[in-house]
Amino acid sequence: MNAPVDVSFFQRAAKPLTSYRKYWAARFGKARFLPTTRKEMDALGWDSCDVIVVTGDAYVDHPSFGMSVIGRMLEAQGFRVGIIAQPDWQSAEPFKALGKPNLFFGVTSGNMDSMINRYTADRKIRSDDAYTPGDIGGKRPDRAAIVYSQRCKEAWNDVPIVLGGIEGSLRRIAHYDYWSDKVRRSVVVDSKCDLLLYGNAERAIVEIAHRLAAREPVQDITDVRGTAYVRRDTPDGWFEINSTSVDEPGRVEAHVNPYLMVSEQAKANGATCAKEDEAEAVAQAAQSAGGANPSIKPLTFMPNPALVSRAKISVPPRDRSVIRLPSYEQVRADPVLYAHANRVLHLETNPGNARALVQAHGEGTTARDVWINPPPIPLTTAEMDFVFDLPYARSPHPSYADEKGGHDGVTKIPAWEMIRFSVNIMRGCFGGCTFCSITEHEGRIIQSRSEESIIKEVEAIRDSVSGFTGTISDLGGPTANMYRLGCKSPEIEAACRKPSCVYPGICSNLGTNHDPLIKIYRRARALKGIKKILIGSGLRYDLAVQSPEYVKELVQHHVGGYLKIAPEHTEQGPLTKMMKPGIGSYDKFKQLFEKFSAEAGKKQYLIPYFIAAHPGTSDEDMMNLAIWLKKNGFRADQVQTFYPSPMATATTMYHTNRNPLRKITRESETVDIVRGDKRRRLHKAFLRYHDANNWPVLREALKSMGRADLIGNGKHHLIPTWQPLTDGSYTSARKKNSSASVETVKATPKNTVTKGRMLTQHTGLPPRDNGSARGKPVGPVRGVIRKPR
Repeated sequence: MNAPVDVSFFQRAAKPLTSYRKYWAARFGKARFLPTTRKEMDALGWDSCDVIVVTGDAYVDHPSFGMSVIGRMLEAQGFRVGIIAQPDWQSAEPFKALGKPNLFFGVTSGNMDSMINRYTADRKIRSDDAYTPGDIGGKRPDRAAIVYSQRCKEAWNDVPIVLGGIEGSLRRIAHYDYWSDKVRRSVVVDSKCDLLLYGNAERAIVEIAHRLAAREPVQDITDVRGTAYVRRDTPDGWFEINSTSVDEPGRVEAHVNPYLMVSEQAKANGATCAKEDEAEAVAQAAQSAGGANPSIKPLTFMPNPALVSRAKISVPPRDRSVIRLPSYEQVRADPVLYAHANRVLHLETNPGNARALVQAHGEGTTARDVWINPPPIPLTTAEMDFVFDLPYARSPHPSYADEKGGHDGVTKIPAWEMIRFSVNIMRGCFGGCTFCSITEHEGRIIQSRSEESIIKEVEAIRDSVSGFTGTISDLGGPTANMYRLGCKSPEIEAACRKPSCVYPGICSNLGTNHDPLIKIYRRARALKGIKKILIGSGLRYDLAVQSPEYVKELVQHHVGGYLKIAPEHTEQGPLTKMMKPGIGSYDKFKQLFEKFSAEAGKKQYLIPYFIAAHPGTSDEDMMNLAIWLKKNGFRADQVQTFYPSPMATATTMYHTNRNPLRKITRESETVDIVRGDKRRRLHKAFLRYHDANNWPVLREALKSMGRADLIGNGKHHLIPTWQPLTDGSYTSARKKNSSASVETVKATPKNTVTKGRMLTQHTGLPPRDNGSARGKPVGPVRGVIRKPR
């Protein structure tokens, strides 16, 4: 399965996905849609399901939705898979809709963490849900992974539960929970699942399904990579490394004057040194004897026979080593130990060298260990092609259709609409941004599809997806331009433990050749019926500047008027805690962007994204960012406030005030944390310095910071001295979460373009160039970004 186009060549000791013998139920063939009702099962000739997947998302049969990937993968192995999407969790009856599964329940909260999906960064309830028909909120419970697992167990107590998805993946150990402001137990313990699958789970789910089908008890399946489960003790043959503590303060001793002899120190304390007096007496006696004592002989050191054959001390093999993390009770009570455990977890994420982890939960008779096996082996290019070439319908389930039989009306699913005409070309991210959990879920090693598979999907969208007008909305992934990038050395890649390949600078062992991506862009846009291919994924601009040819290709052919990038901040304080490049990298990319846009005769704009209230950000940092924004003519409507998601490194900083990017000790570096609504609102206000509703709080803050010189009516001032009459409201980027008055909303036309505002996809950008006027330069995009006059 290791195709020659693979980027990563480290040893893959994993059984290929296509090498399993198909289960007997493969004779039923493929389903147009995986069944969601007994009626659909009857139409397929099924009397039961082998696997039932319970999900918090609406069922969209598309490779961007986890339940579809897992369902289609199991179907390809011959298993009969049913889907229970967004069930009513108030009772166990909806979980019995498809009958009792023969093998197991697969449970996931959906593509998003249910808490992040339900609550804003300010802990306010959202009224919308992009993964629900009609964008209606409240269709899944809080902590859906736990609730669904409990209901499945209530429905069929003897059926194994296999938990997966992003929510379970990021809660595999004891973790800080932002919404309750406390450390919670591992989701394995709370959900009482039999197995937790973390990360991309194709390898694990296929192996587990075949082993359960062979009647192997689920409690005996303990050796699958990328899984976690509960056990009572460490099995024989494993070497346990104790990492349950950090350095502890010892007894404080007074400093000794190095120039004092021992006898002098004794005299200073009013005593004599008996040992020195005795030594002096012995020396005088020996001298008077006139010769050396023949009974005194030098010591002879003999080699240890047990170590003669060893060149060095033997280190236990990593594949039989397990690191014991501080227990749940320890990390709950001690923030320093929490930071230490998080650091160890992030150091053990490379599939080439990661060791198993174990964390105790409970004490005495209730004690049990959460055992976490090493991460899954990344898929080869051939296996990635296999996953994405499965027979997806590329559409929501027909049960969500409106009265016209389509999915564009009141039952539209916004998340599907966003990826409807997009193509995912790779997985993984080696950026290591501390506020992001992609690396903890998908891994640092890039898994890329082949060029043929990508082109085949573009053609499938063109030929089979309704509503296609000739524009592909994205060719990307977690990052737009990491396709087929990886380490130049297999040995270094397998041994590396760095959290990022591009911070503090681009690693000398990282390949940065963008030629394969350029080739795909050119081939895809040359296809018949393809008018335009846009790049909607976030661009890693510090990588892009390594290939000016790529930047030229991107800017002149694949930008529909604006391009989003994420410098996140301008100041080194927060940037070092984010592991993001300095603003100088942004400036370099901006120069290339403007140069190539001018050469193409196009007026195009960069949309920079920034984060407020990130750990390590001071009030002065936010003030300097606001000054930079005004100097460069940016007025941001969309403001992103730091959201402490489970298991992210920045979340550990937020909870512990420590920096886990460095070794954790009792005296290790502390981090400035933005806590409390007042300070978080101040940081958001600096990003929206142009909003008159924020001027009073900014004036107060600037005066207390000794920067009243920024208050005035000149161009060099940040905010004016005068205050207009305002209603004190704030219109959020997600309009349903706004606090604006009804009159204000009624008086504001939808998608109004106001000069001087930096708009985004959520706040009403003018339409992108859809390719219909090919050959004509893109006109000015009014209101996106404007230099103040």
